[in-house]
Amino acid sequence: MNKILVIAEHNGTDINGSTNKCVTCADNIPESEIDVVVFSQKGAALASQAAKIDGVNKVIIIDSDFNEHNLAAIIAPQIVCVAEDYSHIFGPSTTFGKDLMPRVAALMNTNQISDIMGVMNARSFRRPTYAGNAILTVEVIESEKIIATIRTASFAAAGNDNNADIDNVTLDIQLPDHTKFISLQSGKSDRPDLQTAKKVVSGGRALASEENFKIIYDLADSLGAGAGASRAAVDAGYVPNEMQVGQTGKIIAPDLYIAIGISGAIQHLTGIKDAGTIVAINKDEDAPIFEVADIGLVGDLFKVIPELQAALEK
Repeated sequence: MNKILVIAEHNGTDINGSTNKCVTCADNIPESEIDVVVFSQKGAALASQAAKIDGVNKVIIIDSDFNEHNLAAIIAPQIVCVAEDYSHIFGPSTTFGKDLMPRVAALMNTNQISDIMGVMNARSFRRPTYAGNAILTVEVIESEKIIATIRTASFAAAGNDNNADIDNVTLDIQLPDHTKFISLQSGKSDRPDLQTAKKVVSGGRALASEENFKIIYDLADSLGAGAGASRAAVDAGYVPNEMQVGQTGKIIAPDLYIAIGISGAIQHLTGIKDAGTIVAINKDEDAPIFEVADIGLVGDLFKVIPELQAALEK
């Protein structure tokens, strides 16, 4: 039996959909028994949500004041303490998981597999490299514990019709004091979260200014979509870096992705390769984005988008 521990990602109120996708990946492993661990402060409601994820055998909840802010430096030693009897430890390949899982691997003195996108068997996995231009098959020897991040764009989210057991656990562990929570700063928006949105509208350097990005936001709001950006737009200071889509930003798989004024550098395409339908709007007919787009429109975005916006408003 392969005992798999999935680390739940949450915002203190809701379990992130990335957790469901990690469970789907784990469920592809033959003869697997999947547990989910929730690190939280007063997280009974979170544990109840995790217990509903299809395929989960048990939810472990570790409730403590020091787990209030999901600090990787604080959670990692606790995972090591909890995960002794597990053969696999999975976390999402999100900002949260990329910060956390390498620390877990280091504390366990083993290697980490990054961005699992396919399961061959219990100890063999596929992952992308060279910005997704090549796929590696990684095999782990029997004696090694498997610690990995899961490429959430490659897996569908598990359903929520389960009723798993919940086990409250108290750890007797000395935690490091070199990392402390100071504050959280993030852009506030009523739009869907970029990593879980079914529709995403992104803008590139062609928008030319922070003020011009308003047309991206307006279109996103009209479609009920998340708003994203290319790295060039982020580097130019037009938008905050939490909006960046691509290899060094967020890797997403919406049903609809609209790329506006984005040329289509390979690093950006890596972040959207699993999108259902890709729409590209660019005045350069030779832009690489058109090579992957399902629908392409050559035109000036400052003329096209207002026309599209007017049509939607009708």
